[in-house]
Amino acid sequence: MNMNTALHPRETAFSPEGPQPLVGEITPGKDYPVEHLGPLRDAVEAVQGKVQAPIAIPAASALAVASLAVQGFANVETLGGPRPVSLYALTIAKSGERKTSCDGPFMTALRDHEKVKAKAQREVMQHWENEHALWKGKRDGILLEAKRGKGEKKTEAQADLNAIGPEPAAPPSYERTVSEPTFEGLTRLFATGQPSLGIFSDEGGQFLGGHAMNSENRQKTLAALNDLWQGNPIRRTRQGDGAYTLFDRRLAIHLMVQPTVARSFMADPMAVDTGFLPRFLICEPNSTIGTRLHANTRQDELALRNFSKRLRAILETPMPMDPDTRSLEPRSLSLTPEAHALLVGFADAIETAQAPGGELENVTGFASKAAEQAARIAGVFTLWHDLDAQHVLARNMADGIALAQFYLSEAVRLSSASKFSREISLAETLRRWLLENWDHAEITVRDVVRLGPNSLRESPKAKAALGILEQHGWIAPLPEGTVVRGIARAKAWSIVKGVR
Repeated sequence: MNMNTALHPRETAFSPEGPQPLVGEITPGKDYPVEHLGPLRDAVEAVQGKVQAPIAIPAASALAVASLAVQGFANVETLGGPRPVSLYALTIAKSGERKTSCDGPFMTALRDHEKVKAKAQREVMQHWENEHALWKGKRDGILLEAKRGKGEKKTEAQADLNAIGPEPAAPPSYERTVSEPTFEGLTRLFATGQPSLGIFSDEGGQFLGGHAMNSENRQKTLAALNDLWQGNPIRRTRQGDGAYTLFDRRLAIHLMVQPTVARSFMADPMAVDTGFLPRFLICEPNSTIGTRLHANTRQDELALRNFSKRLRAILETPMPMDPDTRSLEPRSLSLTPEAHALLVGFADAIETAQAPGGELENVTGFASKAAEQAARIAGVFTLWHDLDAQHVLARNMADGIALAQFYLSEAVRLSSASKFSREISLAETLRRWLLENWDHAEITVRDVVRLGPNSLRESPKAKAALGILEQHGWIAPLPEGTVVRGIARAKAWSIVKGVR
């Protein structure tokens, strides 16, 4: 495996003509390996041909929708044991890249399914409300009689309560997707609705910047979504609601976000350190704006109809679940020996590249999940083709590996850009502080640590920010031993004349 894709932003070179802007250019990404989309390829190419957006955008939409459709039916064998085939995707694209137009064709059959189910549910709900009213009337009458009576009456009341049975359960909601859920809302929907759900939003910044991800709820939400990706139970304890556990629920996610939102999210240590971000298939494709000519439009309605037909058939197939708890009962999807061998080879190559000095040394969170991502993608392809399949074949695993490798290369590239963006942001903070608050012609690391902006009150951050300002010509190094404010300095800088 070769990960040498120049995954570092190119810094603006210093020019003696004057200070340079604090900006960086992100290295372009690889071409999307569309030939490895397996049974989804025709539909993805049909959407791309019609919309002419970067093909990675409809590809992520198709993968996420397919994952949502099949995740309730089976787990896939990985090198760490059976895992859900749920996929989390984060697609980064600026306004005007036609994100909504790419998502729409893949969601059409799902939205139609939800409408049909919602209409049927209204009739079922009316029946339940009548049944529940009768049950409640009987129960209230029995309790009233028991309250008035003594001894034998209370004993009879208990028997009568047992006779009318438990409270009729409300029919489950048939919603399959939400866009901006809180953790509590998502848990409630899992408890009262379908055991397989998706968080899908073409304005993903609203979710990342919403109530579920604010400072108070962020850690709780990240932990819960991590557990769902793993297939762990949802454990809920809250005053007034009591404690309960929901087993075997599944969640797929696809968030489309603007680059500025993505940079901020990827720079959040909590999102990275908790392992939340590394669970995502991340991509920021090269823009096609300016090249989307009507003369180049291609139409393939048959491919889109076939996708919708297959999605509808899967959605209408009952998921295996416990009728009382609505917990999913997915079977295990094993790997053929050939598929297993491919996955082992990929995992070993990834592991080697994570060693000190290796190409993946700085993205071990993403790298350590790459083999599992490959197995999950292969499982999605297998089930999309045949819901009753028992094994993942080598060709599906090869496709899963190719896509996992692509998304890993994107994670490396964008993680580097995110790190660079954090450093640039701190340097810009220091630059503005020097211009607006610093009255001297020279600056030292100690000055910044003692008196500078709060975000730079640590020596390593101060040194890095000063280094970037020097690199871009905003400050110039002074000779070692230069006296600055009465003290000979080992390291100091002068603020470039004309900047102040």
